[in-house]
Amino acid sequence: MSYAMMRNASSLYRQTSVQGSVEGADRHQLIAMLLDGLVDRINQARGHILHKDVVAKGQTFAKAVGILGELRQSLDHSVEPTLTGRLDSLYDYITRRLLHAQLNDDLAALDESERLVAPIRTAWHGIRETFLAQEAQAKAELRLR
Repeated sequence: MSYAMMRNASSLYRQTSVQGSVEGADRHQLIAMLLDGLVDRINQARGHILHKDVVAKGQTFAKAVGILGELRQSLDHSVEPTLTGRLDSLYDYITRRLLHAQLNDDLAALDESERLVAPIRTAWHGIRETFLAQEAQAKAELRLR
């Protein structure tokens, strides 16, 4: 089996696996998946820059920017306007840094982008139990009505 065929088969497997994960995910898990996917795309972009794979680099950066767009769309500005406004600005800044990295093969801009996403990703994963407890409490209150 050639490298291209293995790469395509691997990609298809990952796509099918992710699709199944998305269908059963709650809103917290969906955001976690987006943050994880963003870090993965940043790391993939680094490899594509180093290997001078222009086509794959373009596709990977497009996916990363798309993920950032989804993260921005997921923000509910009515809940915590100050926090969501700051996250929106941060996601916008990371988008611009990624576009700069793509156009200039700038690994430092990729590193910066990953450093900026890391604490958000870690914090998001860290609040999973709190989210589940709040969801359980909301369901219990609905049953009492």
